[in-house]
Amino acid sequence: MTAKPRALSNVVGFDDSPFEYAHRGDVRVVGAVCARTRLDGVLATTVRRDGSNSTDRLIETVAASRFADHIRAVLLQGIALAGFNVVDIERLSATLDVPVLVVVRKHPRMQLVKDALLERTTGGADKWKLVERMGAPERLGAVWVQRVGLSMGEATELLASTTSHGNIPEPLRLAHIIAGGVERGASRGRP
Repeated sequence: MTAKPRALSNVVGFDDSPFEYAHRGDVRVVGAVCARTRLDGVLATTVRRDGSNSTDRLIETVAASRFADHIRAVLLQGIALAGFNVVDIERLSATLDVPVLVVVRKHPRMQLVKDALLERTTGGADKWKLVERMGAPERLGAVWVQRVGLSMGEATELLASTTSHGNIPEPLRLAHIIAGGVERGASRGRP
């Protein structure tokens, strides 16, 4: 699906909460629902640390929300949540029938990701295949993106319409701040 950029003003951006390295179990994921840069709502779910339920949980969270009919795109802060719980962005996009845009500040060091998945992560081979299927991140201005359902021009317009300052779209910046504040009592760091 390739939607018109102006129709993508209502989006949700997801980011995971901070967690200790030794943590095993569920990690909170927060979604900030925004009309361009204005916060309209917050969604929350949990996903398993290094698990394989992130795609299903995001689909369930969006589909069951009061915002389901209004969300026109999903933004993610990286292709994995809670460590290496890799999101199948193609399935997420197809099931919700909206484009998905993954945004990161730095180009991932893919060999390190591959090594970590194959050597230290349960189900790592399947997760690596999923990462490979999504393709290499593309440079888009000051960030790197992976996209489904958007041309590069539409991704550029979506970033421009949802970013008020800096390089990270407001839905992702807000999800990061909210997730950190809820988990640690106060937010810190940048997305």
